[in-house]
Amino acid sequence: MVRVRVLVVDDHRIFAESLAAALAAEPDVEVFAAGSGPAALRCLERAAADNRRFDVLLVDADLGGRPPGVRPAVSVREGDAEGLVDGISLVTGVRSAQPGVRIVVLAERDDPRRAALALQAGACGWVAKDCSLSRLLSVIRGVLRDETHLPPALLTGVLRELTAARKHRTESERLVESLTPREREVLRCMVAGLGRKAVAERLYLSPHTVRTHMQNVLGKLGVHSTLAAVALARRAGVGPVDLGSDGRIGPEESNSA
Repeated sequence: MVRVRVLVVDDHRIFAESLAAALAAEPDVEVFAAGSGPAALRCLERAAADNRRFDVLLVDADLGGRPPGVRPAVSVREGDAEGLVDGISLVTGVRSAQPGVRIVVLAERDDPRRAALALQAGACGWVAKDCSLSRLLSVIRGVLRDETHLPPALLTGVLRELTAARKHRTESERLVESLTPREREVLRCMVAGLGRKAVAERLYLSPHTVRTHMQNVLGKLGVHSTLAAVALARRAGVGPVDLGSDGRIGPEESNSA
């Protein structure tokens, strides 16, 4: 019998363990539980190293008690207490590191905006925490067939949110295209969460030059803070800068200032 390997990620221990126990009663389901995003990442790493990858993640939408996407997603190897903490960011990080894993978000309430964010991040489903076990099992088996599952009551709202997000993305892409190559490079460093000094070190520039570039980036994007610039960059599909093993960008990746 082929067993489905499921990882429940929820920082409410009683809920996580109860759900894991209920799923484990199914003969074709092998289930584990993790109490945080970083713990889930460690489980994924160990499973991959042992060639026993998980098939499905069930992720709490309210993981960590933070609003979605407060911190930028990081890779599996970088996950820690200050890294992937909210459910949506965890979806992004896992899909980037292990794209074969199917992810279903478990939510206490219907929320079209957050459901749309989850789908954009790579989730395959959004399911109410109080749904029946048979419904959850149906969703788990469905996403393994590449199906996407949403409650019918959410469909209209999610489609509306996705349409609006596409419009915002188009405008964001236009603004990012107005940046010079160097400014786009600085923006990618900002998306990676680097401060002015760190950007200067990694791009071999003076802090004054970096400050000027950052001010130009904010001005051209029409925003007033780094956080807003990062949010706009992510809507435009701009990812974090790729750092070398020594934490610096190689000279071949760096354009002239």
